[in-house]
Order: sequence, then structure tokens, then C-alpha cells
Amino acid sequence: MSDNIYDDVMRNESEGMKTDRVEMTVDIYESADCVRDHDFRTKTNTQQPLQRTGSDSVRNRSSRAAAVCVVLLCVLLLTAVIVLCVHIYTKSTNYTEERNQLLTKINNLTEERDQLINDIQSYDGWTYYKSSFYFMPNETKNWTESRRYCTERGADLIIINSTEKQDFVKNMTGSAIVWIGLIDRDVDGTWKWVDDSTLTSGFSFWGSKEPNGGTRENCVVTVAVPTVPAWGNILGWLDVECSLHFQLICEKIISQLTLP
Repeated sequence: MSDNIYDDVMRNESEGMKTDRVEMTVDIYESADCVRDHDFRTKTNTQQPLQRTGSDSVRNRSSRAAAVCVVLLCVLLLTAVIVLCVHIYTKSTNYTEERNQLLTKINNLTEERDQLINDIQSYDGWTYYKSSFYFMPNETKNWTESRRYCTERGADLIIINSTEKQDFVKNMTGSAIVWIGLIDRDVDGTWKWVDDSTLTSGFSFWGSKEPNGGTRENCVVTVAVPTVPAWGNILGWLDVECSLHFQLICEKIISQLTLP
């Protein structure tokens, strides 16, 4: 009797345990299926919005980039237009100022030209040659008086510093003997012109064996035609006593003209 009861109890417990295991297994499988289903839905729901959001983000970034490029292009274009306008205005202003300055210079030169023409016309008896005026009065004086005569007229005794000028003097003087602006009064043998420049050997036109007067003859005349028997046939420059009387040539450079 006891044994039967024990066997019944054991069977019942064994069957109960099997039932519990089956139920637990079912519960586990159902839980796993729920988890997989939940994960699948979660992944599906998560991936689809992300894909849509990524595409929209790319489009938004592209739109913003295009808008920025258009704005930058407009800014650059506007800047270029402003710079061009400023450049044109500045150039126009500069051209206007330069034109006005040029017109002023032209007017000043015109006035100076007219004044110079008036001055030239007032120089009766003066001869124009290479930017200077020359005058040879028909009277004789010593060297000092001759220079004073020229300086009182805004000129000075002629300076001869080229072959062309020496030839010009020959044609101007003819057979006359004339004083020129060359002396060695300060230091014997050191010849200087009236502008205090020293005579150079390259532009001297001394006659044969001249100068030969030593400390007694300190002033210079030029001779184009031999007219003094005592001097023989010497032509060119001669040193003579400054107290002698001869004609003279005054020279007035254009730059020395006094304009009002």
C-alpha cells in the first residue's frame, strides 16, 4: 500500500517536472521570438528613418553650398564693379588734374613766348645766334669801358667757346678789331672769361706766337682781317694793353633776359 502511494507520488512529481520544463522551454522560445521580433522591428524602424534623414541632409547641404556660392559670386561681382568704378573715377580725376596742369603750363609758355617776342623786337640792332643776342656798337672804348657798356645793357663782353662762334664773330666784325671778354689780370698767364670760367686750350684761337705781352698786355682782341701794319698778318686772338681803344661785341644769353 505504502509502495503504491510512493510510486504515484513520484510519477506525479516526474510528470509535473516534465510539464514545467516544457512550459519553461515554450516560455524561453516565445521570449526569444519576442526578442527577435522586437529587434527586427527596432532595426527596421531605426534604419528606415536614418536612410531618409541622410538623404535629406545631403540635399540640404548641397542646397546650402549652392546658396553660399551664389552669394559669394554676387559679393565678388559687386566688389569688382565697385573697384572698377573707383578706378575709373580716380583715373578721370587724375586726367582732369593733369589736363588742367598742362593747360596752365601751355598758357604760361605762351605768355613767356609773347614776352620774349616783345623783348626780341625791342632789341634793335642786336643779332640773334644760337640762343643769344649780339651787339657791336659803332664806337671804340678801352676794355673796362667796353665791359661797362655791355653790362649797362644787361649783357657782357662776348665769350668765344667754339669754332662755330669764332666763325660767327669773324663774319660779324669784318675788318674791325674788337674786344672779347678774356683777360689775365689776376694771375699772369691764367686766362679767364668774364663769367669767371677758365680758358681751355681746346677752344682757344690765339694768333701766331700769341699771347706774348706778359704782365703788360692783359686783355684780348680778335682780328679777322689784318689792318694794323705793326701786327703783321696775325689773325685770331691777340693780347694787348687794356687801355687801348677798339670796338666791342656785347653778348646777351636768352636766359639772362629780364622778364616782368
